[in-house]
Amino acid sequence: MTQPGIASAAFARQQAAILAQALPYIRKYHGKTMVIKYGGNAMTDPALQAAFAEDVVLLKLVGINPVVVHGGGPQIEAALKRLGKQGHFIQGMRVTDAETMEVVEWVLAGEVQQDIVGLIHQAGGRAVGLTGRDGGLIRARKLRLPDSKDPAVVHDVGQVGEIVQIDPGVVQALQDDRFIPVVSPIGFGENNESYNINADVVAARLATVLEAEKLLMLTNIPGVLDRNGALLPELTAQQIEALCEDGTISGGMIPKIAGALDAARSGVNAVHIIDGRVPHAMLLEVLSDQAFGTMIRCA
Repeated sequence: MTQPGIASAAFARQQAAILAQALPYIRKYHGKTMVIKYGGNAMTDPALQAAFAEDVVLLKLVGINPVVVHGGGPQIEAALKRLGKQGHFIQGMRVTDAETMEVVEWVLAGEVQQDIVGLIHQAGGRAVGLTGRDGGLIRARKLRLPDSKDPAVVHDVGQVGEIVQIDPGVVQALQDDRFIPVVSPIGFGENNESYNINADVVAARLATVLEAEKLLMLTNIPGVLDRNGALLPELTAQQIEALCEDGTISGGMIPKIAGALDAARSGVNAVHIIDGRVPHAMLLEVLSDQAFGTMIRCA
């Protein structure tokens, strides 16, 4: 039988090794911005929610500047069902009529955003919730969605927006004041109308504008998978195009991958799609030599 003192010493050495391994990464990323797209199971499982908030607070405490952009698809779907309304998607985009837009706004900017802010506060951090209206953060216009097979056909997806401009001033001001920004993907148009914008697209564009060191996209899967279900640890633009053409990448993964690739092409140093179902996967990705998920490269 192992003596208690010996077991305690072995555990202490293991913990010390983990902390020592994190030091070079803390030094490397100190003062850098990381944009985190928060979605999937990590948003609905209480234990994963708590782990996510702890990770974000720890990154802030060691001198890294996390910016959270959240989704909320399951919560929106549940709210629509309570109203007797069925959600409808075209090429991964939620069709958003005026009534659905109202639901999107109160679910994302109310329920979901405030839950995240509260979890970060509970974990010892200080967070502030934002929508695209705050500080003129996200200006948008109506998205006209070309059909993936016939570009001559354009789908009307309602009050779904594409980004015209991101003004990062309010996010940077919060970062400088030691707050963690939590952004809901809602933009506003030239006539003050609201637009539902894909959260992956917002995260990617915000990472570009903020010149982020990393973009981390939490999902419900281990990363991008091939047709046999095997993880693809790295993807280039050419490989992504081929996977889209043969249908391996489809549905909701299309805007996620497109946003990740745009960010990589625009100068974000590292773009990772990681499994949000693994507790502390984000922390392990940032502060250890363990690689999780799929890294997107522009070439």
